[in-house]
Amino acid sequence: MIPDKAPGEDVLHASGDLKKEAHIPSFEKYKELYIRSVESPEEFWGDVAKDFFWKTKYTGKFLDYNFDVTKGEIFVKCMEGATTNICYNVLDRNIYERKLGDKVAFYWLGNEPGDEKTVTYRELLQQVCKFANVLKSQGVKKGDRVSIYMPMVVELVVAMLACARIGAVHSIVFAGFSAESLCERIMDSQCCILITAVIYSKCVPWNPEIDLCWHSLIGGASEECEPVWCDSEDPLFILYTSGSTGKPKGVLHTVSGYMLYTAATFKMVFDYHSDDVYWCTADIGWITGHSYITYGPLANGATSVLFEGLPTYPDVSRMWEIVDKYHISKFYTAPTAIRLLMKYGSEPVQKYKRSSLKILGTVGEPINPEAWQWYYSVVGEKRCPVVDTFWQTETGGHVMTPLPAATPMKPGSATFPFFGVVPAILNESGEELEGPSEGYLVFKQPWPGVMRTVYGNHERFETTYFKKFPGYYVTGDGCRRDKDGYYWITGRIDDMLNVSGHLLSTAEVESALVEHEAVAEAAVVGRPHPVKGESLYCFVTLNDGINYNQKLEGELKKQVREKIGAIATPDFIQNAPSLPKTRSGKIMRRVLRKIACNERDLGDVSTLADSSVIEQLFENRCCTAV
Repeated sequence: MIPDKAPGEDVLHASGDLKKEAHIPSFEKYKELYIRSVESPEEFWGDVAKDFFWKTKYTGKFLDYNFDVTKGEIFVKCMEGATTNICYNVLDRNIYERKLGDKVAFYWLGNEPGDEKTVTYRELLQQVCKFANVLKSQGVKKGDRVSIYMPMVVELVVAMLACARIGAVHSIVFAGFSAESLCERIMDSQCCILITAVIYSKCVPWNPEIDLCWHSLIGGASEECEPVWCDSEDPLFILYTSGSTGKPKGVLHTVSGYMLYTAATFKMVFDYHSDDVYWCTADIGWITGHSYITYGPLANGATSVLFEGLPTYPDVSRMWEIVDKYHISKFYTAPTAIRLLMKYGSEPVQKYKRSSLKILGTVGEPINPEAWQWYYSVVGEKRCPVVDTFWQTETGGHVMTPLPAATPMKPGSATFPFFGVVPAILNESGEELEGPSEGYLVFKQPWPGVMRTVYGNHERFETTYFKKFPGYYVTGDGCRRDKDGYYWITGRIDDMLNVSGHLLSTAEVESALVEHEAVAEAAVVGRPHPVKGESLYCFVTLNDGINYNQKLEGELKKQVREKIGAIATPDFIQNAPSLPKTRSGKIMRRVLRKIACNERDLGDVSTLADSSVIEQLFENRCCTAV
């Protein structure tokens, strides 16, 4: 599965200086540890577990599971019998055992420049204990579900850790969701309390008979709160992710396995060292923020930036100004943000030195090679490895990713599996494909941080992830493996198009379009075709100052044909000054499919960042009469 030696051609390598101090300094070391993690998981993860406090040790098997629905109920159990508390491990342990009480946990930055504050590990623990006591005073106890609906403020981290300290289960709802979406999630998880902010008073009107003020409650609360010791498989949090049926799925993660996995992935993927300052630009309302703003960095005693602002305010250099001001060494963002900033060219980036940067990361979707190259060459000045991480809400942490000093990089490839993860590529019949191939990406065995169930609906969990191919966890993503054994995520299987019997990846077509110098961003969807089955309908956003015309359209079609083949030639290309995106920056392809088909019934669009985009796209529609 893993080649004996990484290829020496057509790849980019990390600098010698990075390799000298790296946790995983070479591909050979990666392979040695990978084999150990797969063949002796108890030994491998046991070493990781030594860094944490356990009230009681585990009994029985380290990792027990069944992935085959034909053999009984699907389950995963890690370190059964052990007891611990994740809040204790990310705060108390760092303060009292590692003497990090005065170390900065978070530099918090608001949207307005100058609106900022610093929070140390000791200060964070004090606030967490006080709010944990507030929750207890309101009757919240171990196992209760608590809904959190807040912007990117320190109080959001305090609230989630306070829940973890007393064994309550937090369910964070992204602050951009509508009141209806919030209500649906509260009802499904049967939350007993909602923690929110006054800024959302329109969504959650203040009721003095039942609503209480955070500051009034926390003011008189004690700074002492003993942690509640939890079993390894006790639930830690529920996080909702979209489902194919339209009803969100409550992904449930448990205490010990998630703690080990987020800690290990953060340390190794970002090659974290004690003097690093780390910045993940995600929102805590998504899994990236759970794993790589809160739990993973804090478990390693890291200093992080917590940013509430916009990347283009007050100008498009904001991110690089922050990098220089706080000497950011590890930077993690989404391809959407990279493509947005690419539109403005290199000058806003080069206004700042960025000399502190050592490693760059991407998350959220496959990154097209052109955006990867811009990120690597302009932002990182060709000296910072790019860790292109593939993972899901369901996986808890990175499952396919380069390791910065060990893995030679191929722009756009997620490269190889993380420790303990065993991928396979299947065809439609469920047969494992060997060598260079393309098909369904699945995993053959669990890792500690994988989800345990869909809250309140284990049958849906089994149906969604395990019934299509018994014996495997089905990611729902397509994947290609090249001749060197590198893995390339091609996007959601439902983003694959069947054109005249040929499967085409929308991500691959989008990448070809974006390689044209006029195109800033592209989105491709399928439209029914009476002869071909499906046709390609493409939306392109152009760089500033570029006009859309027939000549450009011809160039774009020619480029796709030359890059992929005649079968991939777009049938329709539409000028899209803006694309419909959620507030987290994800393109809503469901909406684009409706526009391509000229269907006005769009369903729920409450998560759109800018609903005015829709009418403009309908006005610009191509004539699709066949």
